[in-house]
Amino acid sequence: MVCVEHKGADMKKLILISVTAITAALALIFFGPDLLDLYRLDRFIDASAKAYEADGGPWPHVNDTCFACHGVKGNSLHQGYPSLTAQPAVYLEIQLHNFASGARRSPNMGSLAMTMGDAQIKDLAEYFSKAAPVANHYFKPDPQLRGKGEQLVATGNCAACHGATLMGHDQFPRLAGQGYDYILAQFDAFASGSRSEPTGMMKRVAESTSPEDRKAIANYLASLEPKQH
Repeated sequence: MVCVEHKGADMKKLILISVTAITAALALIFFGPDLLDLYRLDRFIDASAKAYEADGGPWPHVNDTCFACHGVKGNSLHQGYPSLTAQPAVYLEIQLHNFASGARRSPNMGSLAMTMGDAQIKDLAEYFSKAAPVANHYFKPDPQLRGKGEQLVATGNCAACHGATLMGHDQFPRLAGQGYDYILAQFDAFASGSRSEPTGMMKRVAESTSPEDRKAIANYLASLEPKQH
């Protein structure tokens, strides 16, 4: 009698285990792809969060605000907004202070810069100066204008201030791979006097350069592959 009871209990356990295994197998068959996707999503979110914190600490980062216009990590996808990556830290600091004081005018940048303290400005400048730049792939230069622009940049000796690779240094900005529209807009601003810089060189260059030559120079500079300092 005892043996029969034990056999019955063992049979029930076996049936329960079998039903559980079949249920699990069916669940994997029907829901397996979705469960795998959820697992992958969880892993992706976890990895992304760790990468985000490694790039500047816990959320939110001060530079998150900059990405909306200047692109992820400062690599702009818009020809009208400059890339901040690999810009000299000194230059970025000067420009942010100029925006805050009104020495350089911009409705967006002026109001934003006025909310920043010196330490915050320094941190932003350091962050973007060390970020890896990417090429301006969203601009297709006019071959003829680009060739003319290359000659104008060489004869104008732009490298004397902006460096041999035109990536800038100290208070002189990176020109290589900047947005075409942005470069033209800055030329116009220097020519009109709405933007200035301490040496006065850019005003003299802009005033002595024809609109067509400015387009040629902008074609060449926007097409250059930026290099890390």
